Amino acid sequence: MTTLRSFQNEIDEIHNRELSKQRTAGATILEKDKDKENKGLKGKSKEDTDTPLAKEDQPDNSERNVGTMDENDDQILNLLLSKEPSDRDTVRDRIAALLTQNNGEYVIRIGEQPPQEPLYAGELTDETAGWKGTPRSLEDMQTLVQELTKTVEEVGGRALPLFDVQKGHPRTTVLLRLPPPNVSLTPEVRCAVVGNVDSGKSTTLGVLTRGVLDDGRGKARVGLFRHKHELETGRTSSVGMEILGFAPSGQPILPNAVPTADPDTVRREKLGWEEISLQAAKIVSFIDLAGHEKYLKTTLYGLTSGAPSCVILIVGANAGLIGMSKEHLAIALALSVPVVVCITKIDMTPPNVLAETIKQVVKILKSPGCRKTPVFVKSVETAVEISTTFGSDRICPIFQLSNVTGQGLDFVRTFLNLLPSSEGDKEKFAVDQPFEYSITEVWSVPYVGTVVNGIINSGTIKAGDTVMLGPDSNGNYQTTMVKSMQRKRATVNSAEAGQCVSMALKRIRRAAVRKGMVLVHKSETPPKAIRQFEGQVLILYHNTTLQKNYQAMLHCGAVRQTVRIIGMDHPQGVLRTGDRATVQFEFISQPEFVKEGMKLLFREGKTKGLGVITRIL
Repeated sequence: MTTLRSFQNEIDEIHNRELSKQRTAGATILEKDKDKENKGLKGKSKEDTDTPLAKEDQPDNSERNVGTMDENDDQILNLLLSKEPSDRDTVRDRIAALLTQNNGEYVIRIGEQPPQEPLYAGELTDETAGWKGTPRSLEDMQTLVQELTKTVEEVGGRALPLFDVQKGHPRTTVLLRLPPPNVSLTPEVRCAVVGNVDSGKSTTLGVLTRGVLDDGRGKARVGLFRHKHELETGRTSSVGMEILGFAPSGQPILPNAVPTADPDTVRREKLGWEEISLQAAKIVSFIDLAGHEKYLKTTLYGLTSGAPSCVILIVGANAGLIGMSKEHLAIALALSVPVVVCITKIDMTPPNVLAETIKQVVKILKSPGCRKTPVFVKSVETAVEISTTFGSDRICPIFQLSNVTGQGLDFVRTFLNLLPSSEGDKEKFAVDQPFEYSITEVWSVPYVGTVVNGIINSGTIKAGDTVMLGPDSNGNYQTTMVKSMQRKRATVNSAEAGQCVSMALKRIRRAAVRKGMVLVHKSETPPKAIRQFEGQVLILYHNTTLQKNYQAMLHCGAVRQTVRIIGMDHPQGVLRTGDRATVQFEFISQPEFVKEGMKLLFREGKTKGLGVITRIL
């Protein structure tokens, strides 16, 4: 029997292999287009058409070595302590280069750094062995923070000391940040918020984004609901979107709200997305998903189409990890998305119940199915250290929060402030590829026309570009133009891979667009619309057997449609829980845009399966 872990490793291998093939083909297509353009632009000089910085020349920080990073930081700090004017210019240039390479954000550590294991376990003392880095005196530390602040301000950025330890081993960590030139370049982190019904998802988001504490009766969540029935029942039923902006100084951007009990005032006391976007140097987008079982389809769609960088699992301390929370955790693990756990309502939970919940969460995270290392975040230092590495090190940070007293919220805000941006993941989102954009929402806006929202999977786009929309129910693509674009409700002229943008399309009827369609680079041969495909699948759960002609709902990126099994390579011709096989699927209603290497999830009732597309039929 195949284990989930080994199957996921195989899926990732297939995905990476197919992706590199597609990237090579994409690069060829772009080359051909460039040649055509250059022939057309013979009158212009070559310099005018060249891009400013070739991809090969750009600094690559994906493989940055921790050792060289520490040495680099030490050299900068030593130059800052030097009194030579020439050193001053050198250090300014180096800091500017560091910020430019790291999307306008860099964390610099001053003083000796503690070993990670004792810090995460909460057992750190001054006698602990394994401290790294150069020891600094308190005077040196203060001088360095002042000099850093001054130098970064000369470059046009801001510095924020995140924490300061003065006893034992004096140390501090400073966040350096450059404000982005415009809204289209603001780094964004996408977080999906999941958990069981009544665990406090919307309330936690309301408190984080509004800056006003809850009254214990759900006042903070009022402003997040989109429908009347959500207000009446207090339950989210749609995919809600909230954003939290961080200023260049590192502080969260919150409205200057006055504590009030009137729900209408609470709904109004909210900064518009445009205001936040214009002030922010970093934006954290929360995808607020439904906790109730009957909205699982919606929650799954939010998780597969939103391409989140991490999943925030909200657990009510009074109820524990129950019901849909386990389901959501299983889906996040199946999709290989890093998980963060927030235990809410700690102010109203009796200590023995809270201890029981914590024990249960730790047990589930350490179980063979999860294989994660739980780390309780009880200090800003832990939040800073864990924010950059938790995805790759199989660590699961656990925050304990109270939305009524505000306990633990600062740690969460610090953690979110330092998360690496979603579009910074060049493995997933390649800018040097043909344009491809998957549609996750469609609206009809008066005097504007059809507007689509979604994520750019690859390439770049400008307002006024001609693109192809499809596939429709016959598998055809039609040509349209992007009239205008918005990002976080602020108008932008261009966008690139990894960003979530809305586009107004020219001469397209609202009825002609549905979720799961794509906008692609205009070419003579549009991509094929796929009706049948083959995939490697693992059945995670089914109470009897799966046979030919079995139907289930398939989630694959932004595509959500019923598929039928038309063939399988299993000797008995049936599949049970834990079986893996090569299965042929067929879309029931219309063809879709899917590619080899895309991961898929299918479900029907309690049945769940995971897989990857290996061949287009």
